[in-house]
Amino acid sequence: MSFLRSELAQWRAHPLRELLAGAVATFALIPEVIAFSFVAGVDPQVGLFASFVLSVVIAVFGGRPAMITAAAGSVALVAAPLVSQHGLPYLFAAGVLAGVVQLLFGALRLGVLMRFVSSSVRTGFVNALAILIFAAQLPHLHGANAATWTMLALGLAIIYGVPRLPLPGAKVIPSPLICIAVLSILSVAMGLPLKTVADLGQLPGALPQWLGLPDVPWSWQTLQIIAMPALAIAMVGLLESLMTARVVDELTDTPSPKNREAAGLGVANVAASLFGGIAGCGMIGQTVSNVKYGGRGRLSTLFAGVFLLVLMVLLRPWVAQVPVVALVAIMVMVSVETFDWRSFGALARHPRLSGAVMLATVAVTLATHNLAAGVAVGVLLSGVFFTMKVSRLLHVEHSDAADGLRTYRVSGQVFFASADAFIDAFDPRGLPGREVEIALEGARLWDITAVAALDKVVTRFRHHGLRVRVHGMDPHSRTLMRRVRREGEWADYGVEGT
Repeated sequence: MSFLRSELAQWRAHPLRELLAGAVATFALIPEVIAFSFVAGVDPQVGLFASFVLSVVIAVFGGRPAMITAAAGSVALVAAPLVSQHGLPYLFAAGVLAGVVQLLFGALRLGVLMRFVSSSVRTGFVNALAILIFAAQLPHLHGANAATWTMLALGLAIIYGVPRLPLPGAKVIPSPLICIAVLSILSVAMGLPLKTVADLGQLPGALPQWLGLPDVPWSWQTLQIIAMPALAIAMVGLLESLMTARVVDELTDTPSPKNREAAGLGVANVAASLFGGIAGCGMIGQTVSNVKYGGRGRLSTLFAGVFLLVLMVLLRPWVAQVPVVALVAIMVMVSVETFDWRSFGALARHPRLSGAVMLATVAVTLATHNLAAGVAVGVLLSGVFFTMKVSRLLHVEHSDAADGLRTYRVSGQVFFASADAFIDAFDPRGLPGREVEIALEGARLWDITAVAALDKVVTRFRHHGLRVRVHGMDPHSRTLMRRVRREGEWADYGVEGT
């Protein structure tokens, strides 16, 4: 019952605010989806229909309320080679397979892997995406006339100025919607020479139709063709969606089930592919826009998709006349709001390695236009830097007793990165007696490299005719030792407390 109450609450809260926020996200979607469709080499309606289906399905099955999911550039980059080489049906087949992979990811509860994405990587991810969103608007302004620049300035003034006006209702209607209405009316009334939405590509003229299973040969050869693209689509989509969900978690200070989000994305991508649409994932720019204007529940996500379909099909003649510069103004606002401006100050305050991870994530993402590549590099660097830090925490100290016993006390973590330092800390030469004690109360052996290092130290001492006694292993280290060495070797090894 508590689950049902929670689900209903995510649909009921502040319906007017949710609808208006979803409408803002819809207008922010239009230029991006059309542009990404061209990147993927498909007709704009393939991306637009997919965005409708994705939004409706994810609103019901997704784990993160208020998140906008649609045809995305990261997926389009992966899909483009498959479309150009094999055609659209194979893209739909890859989308179905990618959705199945994402379903399995959620069912196996692999969302826990997001814990390995550090705060520095998330900041780099957000900043890189903000820069890419802004850069995507520049082609619309290349060679622009005076009217375009004037309308852009007016649009930004409306977006940022209207909420500041001391007028009733100034904050009720999102200023981006006012921007679109005002600029569209001025453009038509004055006959301004502005590029319109109709110039971006052919808008759909009918409702999406159920196509069923893709029209491809269901054979081993087909699986070989779509397997790697489908895996790439699945992983890129999961990464971007789960990262976007984490950003919304932080913006709204509420948690969300990442495994459900992964499974919901899988259901959405299977449905989109069966309706003849491209696979998609979470859209961070549009999601931030939705949250900024009050979207908190599932209704805003659902309405973003439904309103997109209404605009594209029923209101197509009017939408076609909307000046592109109005949408550019919205996306400039989205990029500014998405960018984490505090990260500049954090570079000076935070450790240098954390700043290096963030900058590397941004640089790789911008260089490849691939968010997955940027995050992968960031996660890899985070792991390397963390390993370096932990390996430096190993300390080995020794003391000599009156009877000639030398005791080595080890503290810290012994694993593959610190194993060499562990070995070098023990010197069998020049000892005062013939007996050595290695105390491991403050240490832990983490892997087989650590066991091998301890084995090498003991062997080296014995080679010099010294008796060795090891004690103080914690339960984890003893369990690892049992798995690596045979039971009969313990006594010969000189280990106590086994």
